[in-house]
Amino acid sequence: MGTLTEEIFSRKLGRPVKAGDIVWSKVDYVMSHDTMTVLAAAAFNEIATKVFDPNRIVVLFDHIVPPANMEQAIAQATARKFVKAHKITNFFTEGVCHQVMVEKGFAMPGSIIIGSDSHTCTYGALGCFATGMGATDIGVGYATGGSWFRIPKTISVVVNGKLGKGVYAKELMLNIIAKVGLEGANYMAAEFSGTTIDNMEVHDRLTLSNMAIEMGAKAGLIAADKKTEDFIMQQTGRKIEKILPVSPVYDKVITLTAEDIVPSVACPHDLDNLKPITEVEGIPIDEVFIGTCTNGRYEDLEIAAKLLKGKKVSENTRTIIIPASNEIYKKAMDNGLIRVFIDSGAIVCNPGCGPCLGRHQGVLAPGEKAFTTMNRNFKGRMGSPDAEIYVGSPASAAATALYGKITDPRRLL
Repeated sequence: MGTLTEEIFSRKLGRPVKAGDIVWSKVDYVMSHDTMTVLAAAAFNEIATKVFDPNRIVVLFDHIVPPANMEQAIAQATARKFVKAHKITNFFTEGVCHQVMVEKGFAMPGSIIIGSDSHTCTYGALGCFATGMGATDIGVGYATGGSWFRIPKTISVVVNGKLGKGVYAKELMLNIIAKVGLEGANYMAAEFSGTTIDNMEVHDRLTLSNMAIEMGAKAGLIAADKKTEDFIMQQTGRKIEKILPVSPVYDKVITLTAEDIVPSVACPHDLDNLKPITEVEGIPIDEVFIGTCTNGRYEDLEIAAKLLKGKKVSENTRTIIIPASNEIYKKAMDNGLIRVFIDSGAIVCNPGCGPCLGRHQGVLAPGEKAFTTMNRNFKGRMGSPDAEIYVGSPASAAATALYGKITDPRRLL
């Protein structure tokens, strides 16, 4: 009996566990992406010659696709050789790893997943325990199919009420981070609940879990419900077993009222430097970027397209839009969203992480300012450490693209 994290591990291990216990546990999947697979493979090669199960390792290329220079090309070629040598069946170049993992049905309620990226916690929106690890731990995961865990304490984040006009899941999570602090949930699991979360669709829940790491959490979980069940059935045709917290004891409880949240912007150079958008309106912006594992889903693109349709983005602001996956890209094409973006003067790139990690497709020069829907805004994240990154919702990003300066989307809604 315990928190959602404790329930998941207790079922997996076949015995009760509690926060603070150190356990070795098998995992359901081990995930790695293009920039980390080579490092993880090197760690694996020091301890094993055969992977634990080629069907339960997932390798995805997304961070720098296609490769932007020779060094990246060599790394990807080496990773492909590893995939081929070990007959790894789940190899994808279809978009951001976290979105593809969800679309392909690897993230299921009650499962445990480790991945070579801090935003692996995204999958917790589907009621599983998912956490990021370093290359050495992933290499051990390749070899053994398991890992050591210290069962984390849990912070409960309860949100009740209805979000107002022009307010989205992104702003809600930014407000949660600002309230908890960038290190306020260090080595904890975060459980999101309340009427606001109950009424959210899965695509918005993914945004919340995705950014749990931004307040230090190891995982961000939402108990599976009917919306989870319907989403997984639509994506995979599979039925799920729901796991719920049972008489949980939380280390902290944080409460928010949805009606108190206003359109907000995380200003340079920390996410908890949060301000109402009305306080920063008018700041000129050189680049707008809509996409990433946080807000590159179809519904995010749809929000942006509604504001951009029939209009032109500012000639002073390059606007880059990147669908999170091929599945999303195709749906956006079928429904005319890509045409809207191109006609507005925006640049549409192939699915992937794009400029989020400052390697290609929109790197910032010294002194430039960007408004993005990504999940981080520390110095140098998108290129020059002398650039500035503002983070907000897809609606705020689209409004900003139209005027070339930070703009409250409520003016256009």
